[in-house]
Amino acid sequence: MQHKVILIAKKEIARFFASPAAFIFFGAFLAVTLFIFFWVETFFARNISDARPLFDWMPVLLIFLVAALTMRSWSEEKRSGTLEFLLTEPVSPLYYVLGKFLACMALVGIALLLTLPLPFTISLLGNLDWWPVFGAYLATLFLAGAYTAIGLTVSARSDNQIVSLITTVLVCSLFYLLGSDTLTQLFGNRAGELFKLLGSGSRFTSITRGVIDVRDLYYYLSIIGIFLSLNLYFLESGRWATESPHTAHGRWRLLILLLIANFAAANVWLQKVGWARADLTEGRIYSISDATRLYLEQLQEPLLIRGYFSAKTHPLLAPLVPQLRDLILEYQVASRGKVRAEFIDPLEHPDLEEEAGQKYGIKPVPFQVADKYQASLVNSYFDVVIQYGDQYQVLGFRDLIEVKAMSESQMDVELRNPEYEITRSIKKVLYEYQGSGDLFAELKNKIQFIGYFSPDKRLPQMLIEFRTQAASVLDELKTKSSGKFNYEFLDPDAGGAELTKEISEQYGFRPMRAGLFDPNTFYFYMVLKSGDQSIQVPLTEDLNKESFRRSLEAALKRYSSGFLKTVALLTPAPPEANPYMPQMQPPGKEFQLLQEKLGENHKVTTVNLDKGLVPEDIDLLLLAAPKALNEKQLFAVDQFLMKGGTVILSTSPFESNLENGSLNAGKYDSGLGAWLEHFGIRIGDSMILDPQNAKLPIPITRNVGGFRVQEIRMVEYPYFVDVRGEGLNEGEGLSSGIEQVTIDWASPVEADAQKNKERRVVEFLKSTQEAWTSDSTQVLPDFRLNGPLGFVPAEERKSYTMGLSVEGRFDSFFKGKASPLLSADKQAASPDKPADQEEDKKEPAPVIAGTIEKSPESARIIVFASNEFLSDQTIRLASSAGGTLYTNSLDLAGNAVDWSLEDRGLLSIRGRGHFSRTLHPAAGQSQSFWEYLNYGFAMIGLLLVYFAYRYSCTRAELHYHEVLENGGL
Repeated sequence: MQHKVILIAKKEIARFFASPAAFIFFGAFLAVTLFIFFWVETFFARNISDARPLFDWMPVLLIFLVAALTMRSWSEEKRSGTLEFLLTEPVSPLYYVLGKFLACMALVGIALLLTLPLPFTISLLGNLDWWPVFGAYLATLFLAGAYTAIGLTVSARSDNQIVSLITTVLVCSLFYLLGSDTLTQLFGNRAGELFKLLGSGSRFTSITRGVIDVRDLYYYLSIIGIFLSLNLYFLESGRWATESPHTAHGRWRLLILLLIANFAAANVWLQKVGWARADLTEGRIYSISDATRLYLEQLQEPLLIRGYFSAKTHPLLAPLVPQLRDLILEYQVASRGKVRAEFIDPLEHPDLEEEAGQKYGIKPVPFQVADKYQASLVNSYFDVVIQYGDQYQVLGFRDLIEVKAMSESQMDVELRNPEYEITRSIKKVLYEYQGSGDLFAELKNKIQFIGYFSPDKRLPQMLIEFRTQAASVLDELKTKSSGKFNYEFLDPDAGGAELTKEISEQYGFRPMRAGLFDPNTFYFYMVLKSGDQSIQVPLTEDLNKESFRRSLEAALKRYSSGFLKTVALLTPAPPEANPYMPQMQPPGKEFQLLQEKLGENHKVTTVNLDKGLVPEDIDLLLLAAPKALNEKQLFAVDQFLMKGGTVILSTSPFESNLENGSLNAGKYDSGLGAWLEHFGIRIGDSMILDPQNAKLPIPITRNVGGFRVQEIRMVEYPYFVDVRGEGLNEGEGLSSGIEQVTIDWASPVEADAQKNKERRVVEFLKSTQEAWTSDSTQVLPDFRLNGPLGFVPAEERKSYTMGLSVEGRFDSFFKGKASPLLSADKQAASPDKPADQEEDKKEPAPVIAGTIEKSPESARIIVFASNEFLSDQTIRLASSAGGTLYTNSLDLAGNAVDWSLEDRGLLSIRGRGHFSRTLHPAAGQSQSFWEYLNYGFAMIGLLLVYFAYRYSCTRAELHYHEVLENGGL
């Protein structure tokens, strides 16, 4: 059978190439493919190194190519009268059907081979992920097989090639249109998804993403099986005598009906098999990650994920609904019954719509939709609710989608890493729910509380009372811990010089005082230890039982991954209001967007540190553009670091101002300069300019007919340093999921190698080698005087660091100094008050304070050398260039927080699939070269096919003459 099928296929291929039409078909297919790739899909303007533009149009192009290849298969046999001869031969019609099908598939394979130069060109221009390309070619062959089976069946019913061509195009187009957005938008979500299951093009899109699903492959196999069965039936029925029916004819019809029914029914059965799929993409971006599965394993109660999707919505949102629905169902499968997924159209259920509005605050969003006849306003839902116990999170369409302005009239709308958004919401509701439950449930190791307390005779009275209250709290926790928690009190004085030396070297503990002139010293420090890890429990400002309980529980939660972490955010105070001209008052620096971003995964609280203390429940301290910190504030930052905390700084000696249409810069004092210098970290007194930069809308003044006209123009702005590629250190996870970030008005920062030789230094943000620095505060470009960059480059060009992390042991900036919190017991009389009022004034309570002089190994400082790149004003300014909110800088800050709090799970999800897929910068400068090169490859490919055919014909003729000479045929 195999030999006969191959002989028939060879005969069909030879007959196809016997006509110049073969090369016309192939040439037209290649020309149209290249035109669509470079001109219609604007490959270079997309600036993405993938092969999607090649395959997006393949379902349409294959319709015409396959119709042209199959139109002669049986129609020509009928027209020339050779069909009757074939049917009377002692060869089963099945061999002819399979032979012709194999021949057409070989011809399609040749056409696809001629397109291979395009993926190779893309790989030269950027980082191409090859596995989705292989999957797309596989999908193309299956799709071509389905179209070929349809074309052969149509050709078997007509003796006119043109009729076969047109009918094949119509039938294949019908299958394509069934799943197209043009048709599905006319129906609701459910009906639209059903049509997409029947559409050849919609199934094809799933595979070209790089996801091979058995259900999609079988769909094409079922079409092949159904139409080849029909083709075989039509040929077999042509051999029957038409005068009298025969029982064999009925058996044939029954057999064909059963085949068709089984091919179709298997599609329905396979729809329930959601696990039979393979994600071929780099990083497996279309599969549930292992980090997500870890969070799902922590679920103790049922978790609800409910999608609120309207049947009628904006056309750009409609295709995203089934993608999001499939992902949510993946959560349900991966959770093994712990997650329940629901999908609701609130407009069809008024009671559920009322619940969504009252309980979750979900409201419909009005979208303007228009067609060729009318424009209308549609109220639509596109929200997801994640609920666990009494905790819930709501994700709106702004959280789930990303909008990119491709042109003034065209937008690209796609899902924005929905797994990250859903998983971080699951994590938040899970941890919030657990935070109100058993404190010790998530602890894996035993924890020891150690109190280093001097004897009562040396302690102030308030600390004696406080120690008693602390002991009662410790007893309660020990009882509840089921053996996971224990405590002890140690007297450093009784332990001798060895113990005092140990706690001084290990923790930096020094004797404390109750006042600046109090001669009495004592120890009163508290530590939690678990294995090699230790956390210092801060002495609370209010020395009472409840404040100690809060402080201790906050410290205990740091040993567990099952609780939300708390981030303290310090921002500059707003400028004082001008009572005479409030409308002229500048708003100052605002960081509302940063606070919202950090609040997605953590608790965020704003602090001012005026009392010289960081609240006891704080896990990380972030200072955004700190201004003129006083000694107490600096002491609070220093001591937080000494306790093993992480301090993230966004600071620089410069600030920018955009007021009244003018852009300028000025000096800025953070109060951190000497403190950072003490740790070997120095921020340069200049700003970085880089030829690789982002655009900025800048007011430009030009002379028009003697008049000075000011206009806003998007220009390359060297102070907006564009960091990407080698400038982003991805090895540490700080830039996970971020392909590019813009650092605005940044200064160079460096870590002194000598001072930090025993610490771990990571430089994660760097400019290009062509960058330079300037200490000028004139930051408005002058293109008339300074050329295309607007600024005169300096002679010294090199790469500058703009972000670094230093981790290890630090010696306190206040080591050997009196604590700023201590004050004289006797205060001087105020000159504004009479002496008698001063006498009546109550004596202030003494301040208990000491200085921790050395930090543990876990202490870390992260520096972003820019005051502006996280501010609302700068982010909105940078967003104006792309037409959508620019969040990469916020994502970078969020990564730094997650990385510092060792929440690597979300970092791994955010980074999945975020590989550099942009074209090389030089690619756009040689567009014509690459276009002509591919047209040239297409011509060469056609010539190779022609010469290969001629060579095979010559070999066949030689073989024929050789047979004649030997006396045989």
